[in-house]
Amino acid sequence: MELSKYIEHTLLKQDAKHEEFLKLFDEAKKYNFLGVCVNPLYVYLAKENLKGSDVKIVTVVGFPLGANRSDVKAFEAEKAVADGADEIDMVINVSKIKDKDWEFVKKDIEAVKKACQGKALKVILETDLLSKDEIAKACEICVEAHADFVKSSTGFVKNGEGAKAEDIALMAKIVKPHGLRVKASAGIRDREKALLMIEAGADRLGTSSGCAIVA
Repeated sequence: MELSKYIEHTLLKQDAKHEEFLKLFDEAKKYNFLGVCVNPLYVYLAKENLKGSDVKIVTVVGFPLGANRSDVKAFEAEKAVADGADEIDMVINVSKIKDKDWEFVKKDIEAVKKACQGKALKVILETDLLSKDEIAKACEICVEAHADFVKSSTGFVKNGEGAKAEDIALMAKIVKPHGLRVKASAGIRDREKALLMIEAGADRLGTSSGCAIVA
């Protein structure tokens, strides 16, 4: 198994320095990772530094809380695509899930999907904050809203565990029959955990430990 082709090499911390991004891009090319995942401001930098490679540029929208207005999330996605993003990872509105306002959740995703202009859209569920029933229902809504992936976590929940095999398996069971894929992210720091996620049904791995996993 070529683990590098599952990995989105990730740098989303708010105090990341310019040289850390350059290092991220160099590592992505060195280890032949599937992609990099950076905050929207750094999409242009990724595009500049990954020119000529097949490394995908992934960015985040409504990150990390998902509580932005839908039109703001859509605008953010539109700008990211214009800057060179290949894929968009949006954070679902967890508050609206808790309120069972599923119509809002669906329209929120649809607004961003439209703004993606054909680029792949992943929806971050933030599974640490959801019950199993809420995870299942959120997955169903993602199918209805024509997302391309469901994703487990932002990695920004205080004391959160991040990706769990049981949640990845549940997500995969619901979305894969409809052609959607699954991204496991947060807390994937070694090869053992990476393989566990793939075995549970993950098609992608979001991790800042990609080099350690494949080395």
